[in-house]
Amino acid sequence: MNSPSQDAPGRGRVLSIDALRGFDMFWIIGGEGVALALLALLASVVGPMPEWLLYHMRHTEWIGFSAWDLIMPLFLFVVGAVMPLSFDKRIEAGQSRSRLYLKIFQRFVILFVLGMIAQGNLLEYDLAKLHLFSNTLQAIACGYVIAALAILNLKWWGQILLTIALLAGYWALMMFVPFGDHPAGTLEPKANLALYLDELILRRFRDGTSYAWILASMTFGATVLLGVFAGRILKSSASNAMKVGGLVALGAGCLAAGWAWGLWFPIIKHLWTSSMVLWAAGWSYLLLAGFYLVIDVWGFRKWAFPLVVIGANAIAVYMAAHVFDFHKIGDVFVGNLVPYLVPRFDPAVGDLLQNIAAVVVIWLILLYMYRKRTFVRV
Repeated sequence: MNSPSQDAPGRGRVLSIDALRGFDMFWIIGGEGVALALLALLASVVGPMPEWLLYHMRHTEWIGFSAWDLIMPLFLFVVGAVMPLSFDKRIEAGQSRSRLYLKIFQRFVILFVLGMIAQGNLLEYDLAKLHLFSNTLQAIACGYVIAALAILNLKWWGQILLTIALLAGYWALMMFVPFGDHPAGTLEPKANLALYLDELILRRFRDGTSYAWILASMTFGATVLLGVFAGRILKSSASNAMKVGGLVALGAGCLAAGWAWGLWFPIIKHLWTSSMVLWAAGWSYLLLAGFYLVIDVWGFRKWAFPLVVIGANAIAVYMAAHVFDFHKIGDVFVGNLVPYLVPRFDPAVGDLLQNIAAVVVIWLILLYMYRKRTFVRV
């Protein structure tokens, strides 16, 4: 946990990054439930919602990419965006390389263990249910290590070359290496090289989903590094117009490259394919450009305060949302009101109220932590 003088939001930090992180976390901690309940309520009033809108409120089954699929890549991207600021600060403070390496290792271990707690059933203390590698925080841990080592040991052009090598290397492995009884290039939900390696290495401790983890760590690293480049732009001495323009240009370039590569190496989030990395990074760059323009350049900050409160304690609220059921806590305040609403209005009203109450409970806890300048870091 950091003291207010070190990493408190608003002191030497880019506020738009905290807001963007908070925007991302909002959907994880209950924003999805609020949005779906609101759509259900609207559907009861004006008729069925358009299919394209519903598509973007759920994960794509395999090939393709919805707005909801952006949540996890954006989390990794934002982690990368803050790394140049945090690493430069430590280096300028005179921290030794050995201490920096120790911090990298420490953060990797903590994030990996937290991931096992969140979705790996670690706290059930039952080996039959344990999943060793199954969570976003573990993907962040692997991507963070790759990006951190690159920052400490490579110049900016070396980091770019490494990103290209990770994306191209993963593509080459997935498309040109045969496995088991399957030919090279097989990219099916239950038959692909990345999943084959997970089953081979993790065995009974695999999570049983179609998500790939071990080999995909290559592209987790590429996602975080693409965020690092965004952080470098924001930290540079360029004008605000140049910063926004740079982020937009990178965003457009990544979208174009991701779409083109996807014609040969499909956009599949479950496998974290190279084309998906670029496509997701493109949208992440554009979102960051928009947040930075509105908040840090134009100075419209008040609207972003609720998001900053969430983003200031992203890891804490992520874990809390996975460990505690805030819907039950919210029902303490609105649960008895719902039976009176449902007979008078559509049942969706009660569902919407319960989802809003859960988010408000979480947010009020985070607001208290924010006011007390309590920021949980790993």
